[in-house]
Amino acid sequence: MHAAERERMIIDALRPTGFISYRDLEALLDASPATIRRDLTRLEEEGKLVRVHGGAKQREDEANARNLLGTPFDQNITRNLASKQAIGKAAAALCRPGEAVMIDGGSTTLQMCPHLDGLGLQVLTNSLHIVNALLGQSSTRILVPSGAVFREQNIILAPAGEESMPRFHAPRLFMGAAGVGHQGVMQADPVLVAAERRLIDRAEKVILLVDSSKFSTESGNIVCGLSEVDILITDSNIPARFRSFVQDAGIELIECR
Repeated sequence: MHAAERERMIIDALRPTGFISYRDLEALLDASPATIRRDLTRLEEEGKLVRVHGGAKQREDEANARNLLGTPFDQNITRNLASKQAIGKAAAALCRPGEAVMIDGGSTTLQMCPHLDGLGLQVLTNSLHIVNALLGQSSTRILVPSGAVFREQNIILAPAGEESMPRFHAPRLFMGAAGVGHQGVMQADPVLVAAERRLIDRAEKVILLVDSSKFSTESGNIVCGLSEVDILITDSNIPARFRSFVQDAGIELIECR
């Protein structure tokens, strides 16, 4: 394989998530580690990527320009709003005064914020919407990861393979999803999957907040299997067949009415 063809394949492999590891490149290119290092050095010198520990990532300006797949936040926030507000209130009731929690970005997790005031929480979030909602709460301490801002969702994300989270561990992670099915919890974009996996790895319990419209048999990018979800909070319109498989998976189900 010629160098030009390898370089094209490297750039194409970066596009889905903004990062690719040396191991994945070796499998993709069927080339030696030394050849791959030379290719990456040449591409970095040409300004086409940035070499990082474990692989390569997109340049910051390209990462910032990338739009996440899925519904933009400003369109999603008004959908099923009453259900989302009830779900957010129920989720906030699970928080304990003074504890540390993680809240993933989303239109449903955002609805937790009005009910957190006065609890003295330490909140790690990747959502600028959630940061803004919590800024007026003098007792709430807010932490954010480093990374690029994706404007349509107003969240902060780092490329897969790049560590961006503070040293943080929490008893609970509150997260949303684009869909939930027999396969597990799904998101529209693989970048979101990588970001949520980082949060899941730092949590003792995963609490999923989704309204009943999110239950589907359609496929998507899987964040985690149902076995990794501890509590699922939804509205009372959850279809009976989905209620059964959630309960069969051993997940505590909270239905908001």
